[in-house]
Amino acid sequence: MPAIAPLAWYGALFGLFLAIVLILKKFNPVYSLFFGAICGAIIGGADLPQIVTMLTTGTQSVMGTVIRVLAAGILAGVMMESGAAETIADTIVKKFGESKAIIALALATMIITSIGVFIPVAVLIVAPIALSVGNKIGVSKIGLLLALSGGGKAGNIISPNPNAIAAANGFHISLSDVMIAGYSAAAVGLIVTIIIASIIKHKGVQVTDHEVAQLGSHEVKKELPPLNKAIIAPIVAITLLMVNPIGSILHIPELAKMKLDAMYVLPLAGIIGLFAMGMKNKIVAYSSIGLDRMTPTVLILIGAGAIAGLIAASDLSAQVVHIIEVAGISGTFLAPISGILMAGATASTSTGVILATGTFGNAISHVGISSVAAAVMVHTGATVIDALPHGTYFHVTANSMNMSIKQRMSIFPYEVIVGGSMTLLATILYGFILK
Repeated sequence: MPAIAPLAWYGALFGLFLAIVLILKKFNPVYSLFFGAICGAIIGGADLPQIVTMLTTGTQSVMGTVIRVLAAGILAGVMMESGAAETIADTIVKKFGESKAIIALALATMIITSIGVFIPVAVLIVAPIALSVGNKIGVSKIGLLLALSGGGKAGNIISPNPNAIAAANGFHISLSDVMIAGYSAAAVGLIVTIIIASIIKHKGVQVTDHEVAQLGSHEVKKELPPLNKAIIAPIVAITLLMVNPIGSILHIPELAKMKLDAMYVLPLAGIIGLFAMGMKNKIVAYSSIGLDRMTPTVLILIGAGAIAGLIAASDLSAQVVHIIEVAGISGTFLAPISGILMAGATASTSTGVILATGTFGNAISHVGISSVAAAVMVHTGATVIDALPHGTYFHVTANSMNMSIKQRMSIFPYEVIVGGSMTLLATILYGFILK
């Protein structure tokens, strides 16, 4: 294959900008990324053979992440379709009681997201409980949805979800490292969520009796697994993923050498969970549903690989580092800023992380911070402005609480505060104290 000559930085920048504009215009994200990569390569000075090489090299670079995301679909499908996630949410809310509803709702969404359920799905699972409780104790929809969204954001940075997998593979570290590094930021996010949701709990429209009645009439009752069986799959997944870190921390060589990968840990945990719940005959059905859930993310990953190939073939990363050095700004800030901007442009945490690591990963790696620090800062940065109206999360969560666009938009500033608090903590802790 022909070698790729260095492309001009402005070609890469144009390609990235074009892809983002097309995504904002509701063009298919995958084709937007490919079209941006091709146009950027042409403007940057690539010939046709070089463009083909660039695209194939870039897409090949994300295959490790693609495989792990597909594997995660089995666990996600099991937790969502078996009712295990609903059992966990319902148990948490009942244990805390109505007097501590905001704490319970935020914690429930955080835990469900942290065990591998997509954040929009986690909100959908907990939303009916939130509406019912909110109607009883007079908590507004704004307070309820912030509790769910903020809790979900906190759980999302410590979960085996596609965004965490992308952060791990983008900086060539294990998934468990990303999850562990996110715990302190997640705790801050949960606390900030509870505080703000408690302050605004009477602000905005209330949940009506009619909405609760409608909720009950549409609800399809199904037999949920008991809690002691519902938690087996996530416990197995988390335990196996933590074997290596625990061995390193406790200086146990036998455990430290066991570098178990999410590629097989997550499917195994899902299958064990199904057997524990007596649903072994559902393996094919639930894994197929999980695969369907992951397919859009996988396609975006491949598109992001094309952009990554363009960036890698250009001198954009070197130019970015040079500008930072000349400006006297700490290069550490490149990590969170790239996560914030890419997630805001795509209105998606996972897509934002994928683009940030693929586009600025090399530049971030050259500013003198560790891979773990870079991953957690990009990851938390992607939670700041990811809930914008041009993304699906905005509309899914609005529909879950029967809110208008204007009502849903009123929550966005509070979501920015939650994501910003996690990013600030991660940047201070990993960018300056523990770098």
